[in-house]
Amino acid sequence: MTTLRLLLGDQLNIKHPWFTTVDNAVTYCLFEMKQETGYTTHHITKVAAFFAAMRRFAETLKSDGHTVIYYVLNDAHNTGSLTKNLSALIKDKDFKRFEYQLPDEYRLDEELKGFCQKLAIPFEAADTAHFYTTRHELRDFFEGKKQLLMENFYRNMRKKHGILMQTATVPEGTQWNYDHDNRNAWNDKHPVPKVPDFKHDVSGILTLLEKEKLKTMGRAPKNGLLNQPLTRAEALQRLKFFCEHQLEHFGTYQDAMHTREVMLFHSDLSFALNVKLISPKDVVTTVVNYYHKHKGTVDIAQVEGFIRQVIGWREYVRGIYWLRMPEFATENFFGNKNPLPDFYWTGTTKMNCLKHCVNNSLDNAYAHHIQRLMVLGNFALLAQVNPAEVDQWYLGVYIDAVEWVQLPNTRGMSQFADGGVLATKPYISSGNYINKMSNYCKECAYNVKTRTDKDSCPFNSLYWNFLHQKQDQLGRNARMAFMYKQLEKIPQQEMEKILQRAHSIIKNPDAY
Repeated sequence: MTTLRLLLGDQLNIKHPWFTTVDNAVTYCLFEMKQETGYTTHHITKVAAFFAAMRRFAETLKSDGHTVIYYVLNDAHNTGSLTKNLSALIKDKDFKRFEYQLPDEYRLDEELKGFCQKLAIPFEAADTAHFYTTRHELRDFFEGKKQLLMENFYRNMRKKHGILMQTATVPEGTQWNYDHDNRNAWNDKHPVPKVPDFKHDVSGILTLLEKEKLKTMGRAPKNGLLNQPLTRAEALQRLKFFCEHQLEHFGTYQDAMHTREVMLFHSDLSFALNVKLISPKDVVTTVVNYYHKHKGTVDIAQVEGFIRQVIGWREYVRGIYWLRMPEFATENFFGNKNPLPDFYWTGTTKMNCLKHCVNNSLDNAYAHHIQRLMVLGNFALLAQVNPAEVDQWYLGVYIDAVEWVQLPNTRGMSQFADGGVLATKPYISSGNYINKMSNYCKECAYNVKTRTDKDSCPFNSLYWNFLHQKQDQLGRNARMAFMYKQLEKIPQQEMEKILQRAHSIIKNPDAY
């Protein structure tokens, strides 16, 4: 019996049980598809990185002795459609069995289930053997509970997998969470290490994308050189560098932002993780082992902050995604309808924080979580942008953006479009928070300390206007009580000026 096994572009896990032995009766297939480059407008670097990693993975499989069929974007046999490619291969090569790994995207999961229902040959879906959790583990954990608190899920993960645990029930260091210690702005006190470049030449892929007239966004890698790990070995090399040179200060400055630094002490492993070059278990085990050997230089607050992002948020948002789909993708709690400002596509704005975060995204297909949440997402929510437009921008612009992780973070956490299922309050702020966590405001055309002047920071009037407009929906939220008390203290005359200025910004954000 000959079997065709499908591998999607984010299923590049060389440690998967499928590859333990070489079977001449098994053929693997990977496709570069216009279906996948066209369902949203992707950053050109993102497309190039996916194709480059897929090609390297196919080469690795072949060198290990596996039989592989790989369609480049312009292959004569490539229809650009996943199911059409599969149907043609099964028919032309007379495969007797079809197997695939469970997709992490609802859209592809539905497409493959529908495809298999029409097959005349046996089929089977396998787990990706990547995550700590199963698709529905979060659903089962929270069954019967009123709130889906990430902290509860995170603590359970720590206990279940014995991660940073002093005993079976007591966390190492006796605290579960060191978030309070991880909110420092960065200065030159601790220099940021120079991350080694991988410098993968993807100019051929970029030429192919141009030739095929694919619509993309963002700016191509300089000189056609991609600085991302494309193999498991390279991802492990990047992880080793993070442990040796960045982990020591990661937690302290994980929320910091600076005009001079793109990543500060962040690992930049999210692309490698999300295409499955390495697993979260690889990352967590390596980081925890390094910490245990270097407690003199790395304290637990640094390590816990990183581990929380991997086994807390990453596994948590995946569970939320599968719990809430497909309705999740259309939720709009506030009924926001405004278009996304043009400056998200151009980087042209006088607001220094947005200018840096947008241009960093367009240049590098990257921004860290606070830039995404408290600058880019914050402005979009305060300007009452349609969350569907915010979703599409985030899904397209970032190299690590696949829907299972992007959608919960954007629509749930960033835009509060689910009404508080994922986050207990909206992540919004005035310019004061941005000023506290960055140096953006020091070089800005706007004054972060005023609310109604002509040169006042737009975030300030937008913030108080948002609280005023959404009081019916947020006024009874216990975590918003303090800010609503502050809102009540604003004199009526000043409030009228705030509302007027906010209306002007919302009406024409690109003028600011």
